[in-house]
Amino acid sequence: MSCALYLQPGREKSLKRKHPWVFSKAIKKIKGKPALGDTVTIYTHDGQYLATAAYSPDSQIRARVWSFNKNEQIDTQFFVNRLRRALDARQHTIEEGGLSGFRLSAAESDGLPGITIDKFDNYLVCQLLSAGAERHKGDLLMALRELFPDCYIYERSDVDVRKKEGLEKTAGPLWGDAPEAPVIIEENGLKIEVDIINGHKTGFYLDQRDSRAALERFAKNKTVLNCFCYTGTFGLYALRGGCEKVINVDVSQPALDTAKRNVEHNNLDLSKVEFVKQDVFKLLRQYREEGRQFDTIVMDPPKFAESKAQLNGACRGYKDINMIAMQILKPGGTLLTFSCSGLMEQNLFQKVVADAALDAGKELLIMERLNQAADHPISGNYPEGFYLKGLVCKVY
Repeated sequence: MSCALYLQPGREKSLKRKHPWVFSKAIKKIKGKPALGDTVTIYTHDGQYLATAAYSPDSQIRARVWSFNKNEQIDTQFFVNRLRRALDARQHTIEEGGLSGFRLSAAESDGLPGITIDKFDNYLVCQLLSAGAERHKGDLLMALRELFPDCYIYERSDVDVRKKEGLEKTAGPLWGDAPEAPVIIEENGLKIEVDIINGHKTGFYLDQRDSRAALERFAKNKTVLNCFCYTGTFGLYALRGGCEKVINVDVSQPALDTAKRNVEHNNLDLSKVEFVKQDVFKLLRQYREEGRQFDTIVMDPPKFAESKAQLNGACRGYKDINMIAMQILKPGGTLLTFSCSGLMEQNLFQKVVADAALDAGKELLIMERLNQAADHPISGNYPEGFYLKGLVCKVY
């Protein structure tokens, strides 16, 4: 007997709009005893079919929708079909950028709730964040083997958010061996080193590809301060764009070591690069006290808000770093500033940056908006898929 969820009257509206989440308070009753990750059928209060979903008894998001087609089975072929569609949607982007590194699955946005998959050369790196993804790991693995028979598959589900789904953190090879050395990918003609085992997230931030390319246009003969640089890839584009100097700042020495090797992989001028191991918040204040100024600043911090309760604090953090960045920019300088916090809406982020300019005593002109690269699509039914906001600003 299949298990089912019946919704409270009136709580079916979001599912009828094809939004993939069902929250615990929307459920009126449960038929059967579904276990963690089990497939359940979702009905209106009076028994009309709505969706087929994965059940998660410990999460506020009690069910995540696999399909809105009652005849669709959640099996290996389901994952083959979804992944094939995702790959097809990205084919133009892959070919245009000469990409050997790209996001294959953007979770809910690709109809695969909780499943993020990045391809780095001949490695597929999976991050499984939902109970349903964990339950169907075997089907997913078989689908990936069918579509990418020459690829190794590695899991990086070593993130705290899995606890909300009642899952333990885990990482390691799913098919084939773990990489013995960092993997090298190509992006817009640049070689980039990716540490699949120890790197952030799945190993690298593919979502900033378009923003990195944008920096190249603002780099010629400029001094560039690259804050929260991680493995220095914004700096690579600045160097190729003909910058006078780039200062890569990060708190992680291993990340800076990789940044140096990335410069060497591309035969770029290492004498134009300075690597600074320092807390960005402290270093910005130090530069302000010293009266140092830059032509171009990249401000790409980690996520400041993991929950709505943290949003006010995140706003203060973004305002602080952007205010000081503007104070150490030369008049007419360029600020590329970003927020990867999904809870930070675009208009709010723009307001925070505008307020930072007022506090800095500067005039701000927003020249361009930037967002996540095309292999991180946003489903029309899932606006939460839009998370990366960027602004290119002139500051006077």
